Amino acid sequence: MAAIVVLGGGVCGLATALVLARDGHEVRVLERDAAPVPDSPADAWEGWRRPGVAQFHQAHFLLARSARLLDAELPDVRDALLAAGALRYDPLRHAPPTAGIEEQRPDDDRFVSVTARRSTLEQVVARAAAEEPRLQVQRGVEVDGLVTRRVDGAGLVTAVHTTTGRRVDADLVVDATGRRSPLPAWLHASGDRSPYQEATDSGFSYYTRFFRSRDGELPQVRASLQFPVGTFSLLTLPGDGGTWAVTVVTDSHDRPLKELRHEDVWTAVVGACPRQAHWLDGEPLTGVLPMSGVLDRYTRAVVDGVPVVTGLAAVADSWACTNPSLGRGISMGLMQAVCLRDALRDGVDDDPRTFAARWDDRVQEVMTPWYRATLAVDRARLAEMRALREGRVPELPQGPAALGPALGRAAVHDPELFRALLEVVGCLALPSEVFSRPGVAERVTRVAEDHPPAPAPGPDREQLLRLVAGVPVS
Repeated sequence: MAAIVVLGGGVCGLATALVLARDGHEVRVLERDAAPVPDSPADAWEGWRRPGVAQFHQAHFLLARSARLLDAELPDVRDALLAAGALRYDPLRHAPPTAGIEEQRPDDDRFVSVTARRSTLEQVVARAAAEEPRLQVQRGVEVDGLVTRRVDGAGLVTAVHTTTGRRVDADLVVDATGRRSPLPAWLHASGDRSPYQEATDSGFSYYTRFFRSRDGELPQVRASLQFPVGTFSLLTLPGDGGTWAVTVVTDSHDRPLKELRHEDVWTAVVGACPRQAHWLDGEPLTGVLPMSGVLDRYTRAVVDGVPVVTGLAAVADSWACTNPSLGRGISMGLMQAVCLRDALRDGVDDDPRTFAARWDDRVQEVMTPWYRATLAVDRARLAEMRALREGRVPELPQGPAALGPALGRAAVHDPELFRALLEVVGCLALPSEVFSRPGVAERVTRVAEDHPPAPAPGPDREQLLRLVAGVPVS
């Protein structure tokens, strides 16, 4: 078995460490933030300082794929989440009547998610990690570089060094430092080639408020949890302990909508959306929490078929990150943890280049299609928002790309397609997989043609601009 060092003690770093430790490896997690793990989810929400996690107090939702991975790999973490007040959310129970969901099927449990606020999720995972025999978590340890040597033309990572001058040796270093990963700079500093990287601003801004139920009941779900309304979108995400988050998502370049950082403007816009206004009927836990400047970023440590570095694997947001409003980040991180475990099972003692090639192949096969599919959704939505802002009719996608939007329209009128949509939304199946099934593409096209696009209930552009300018809209 290998001696593995995981850099980063967030949800995905700790989950990766747990999966690897339970497969027999000796794992050490080095986490920059020094604050100890709180005793309870309430303490985590109120006072846990996690400056290394930019989205610690942003809206959060675990998809069905995360729940299935927890069922299979970390059932004790799932049970601890539920004991901590996590919500078991079944989207079929909130399907619109037009979808025709008349009865549950034996496999419908696959759509159920177990979800909680980010602070609760991280507290529960951290407590599990602290009790794992082969896993040691060291907090307040900041790594500032890699120790490498040249092997077969590539840098082999043999250790990391910290800001205090300490060297920590490892057979494998796992970078789980997240969206702000310093890995490219570390490789450059060590004299090794840089990995392949794509990076661009996602183009979205987020304005979030958290609420707690006044009577113990969560708001009724009257629309999809992610709901486009012209030039903005609304996320209404139930959480643990009777809490929920409401997020207004905008185009970062839509200057008038920057006024959403003010509570009165934010409240007026959400209140003007008839299917979401009732989500305001709770005890506010926060003011408006803005976030922007989120990157779409993708890295690959094999360039032109040759590894630029060996002895290292990047996972979760350190490998690739996208617009978080689709909620796929942790699901993809858990998927990648299992991929890494399986790659190590296939040959932990292989030479570094062989392992690096196998790891790259596995990531390309299993993970990269999810990144590309997520990016396609984001780009299409951003183009739509910008067209509407400029007074243009959005260009409808053609060919296979048209099937995604068509599925969204058709699903609310067909029980089979509604379940297909939940597979995609829940990160259970790629769109390409769903549309390749016999008869599905034809069925989507047929049902969608009978239900052409219609404006979502909520303010149009003119009304929206009046709301953000403080002018009442009748």
